[in-house]
Amino acid sequence: MRIKSLIIVACFFSSNIFAQTEDFNNYLNTITTSAPFLIISPDARAGGMGDIGVATSPDPMSMHWNPAKYAFVDDEFGVSVCYTPWLKALIPDINLSYLSGYTKISDREAVALSLRYFSLGVINFTNSSGEDNGSFNPNEFAITSSYSLKLSNNFSTSIALRYVYSNLTGRIYTEETGQTKPGTTVAGDISAFYTNEVRLFGNQLDWSTGLNISNIGNKITYTNEDEADFIPTNLRLGTAFSSEIDDFNKVSFSIELNKLLVPTPPLRDQEGNVILGEENEGVPVVSGIFQSFSDAPYGFKEEWREIIWAGGLEYWYADQFAVRSGYFFEHKSKGDRKFFTLGAGLRYNVFGLDFSYLIPMRNRDQAGTTNPLANTIRFALTFDFGALKNNPIPSEG
Repeated sequence: MRIKSLIIVACFFSSNIFAQTEDFNNYLNTITTSAPFLIISPDARAGGMGDIGVATSPDPMSMHWNPAKYAFVDDEFGVSVCYTPWLKALIPDINLSYLSGYTKISDREAVALSLRYFSLGVINFTNSSGEDNGSFNPNEFAITSSYSLKLSNNFSTSIALRYVYSNLTGRIYTEETGQTKPGTTVAGDISAFYTNEVRLFGNQLDWSTGLNISNIGNKITYTNEDEADFIPTNLRLGTAFSSEIDDFNKVSFSIELNKLLVPTPPLRDQEGNVILGEENEGVPVVSGIFQSFSDAPYGFKEEWREIIWAGGLEYWYADQFAVRSGYFFEHKSKGDRKFFTLGAGLRYNVFGLDFSYLIPMRNRDQAGTTNPLANTIRFALTFDFGALKNNPIPSEG
């Protein structure tokens, strides 16, 4: 048995089962990785806009989407915390917690830090004979730091460094794998952000575009190096337009594409030999990133299916109240996550509250079971302490 987060991977990709078939229309070939919690959206604001954020306006949660945005943040210091009950339609005690904060160290520089903690609930282990082998609460976390630099009045870049810890077994011993251990690795992000004013259809708009290549790092193993698995290295690219309708009303639109930079599983015969595609086992990390653009068994038409796209809208009234909506699309052969999102936000002085709700296109999958993403909600609390200088809290008396 290969020790992976099999339950979470399966649910994360809408419980699709990998199958090899000659029929491309019914062909399923989901890309799975270790530590998939690294690409779960931890942000209630972005969660209300279809899980996008690489090119939206900067905020304390920019670490996950594009830390280069911190160089353009207005306030000097900010913190956000978000809580997400994950896959609650299936399992009640899985959750993701996320804490992120930044500080400006100059007009052109910013540093940020985040902590992501994922709890998988209590799992009971059994041996090959079905006998009880104890229980454990699997958990994973990642600590990330970033440095952002504004290279011009319109362009910034950032680098981020991440430590990942994944303890799925509690060091349990199994007959098939022997002694297990927590998986650990170090990964990095490279990102860029550009923003400017443009004139479109006679209207003055704020335009921005963002790029983030995240989780570039060594593979994770829970037993020995021969069974190491890729972490979810991901390419995210997007653009956003926003316009102030008047002094009180502002609206923005964003669209985003992202793709896993992980080798696609090939088609194999009964002996395990590759008959279509390229070998994905034993491939080095950097080679795997480049290979991921051209190794799909069915060529370009399958590579195109591996691109996830999403779009979102955000409306602000008086910079105090926001409503949001979005749509997320993943091809059925690569996970079949398709959902709408709704969200709302409130801002008062230094405090902010955001909420999002996910609506899957199918509340039940083809087998009639509950969609694992159904009723996903996120809550986030934000503190922009730099705003306190401009809007001090009035004292009593």
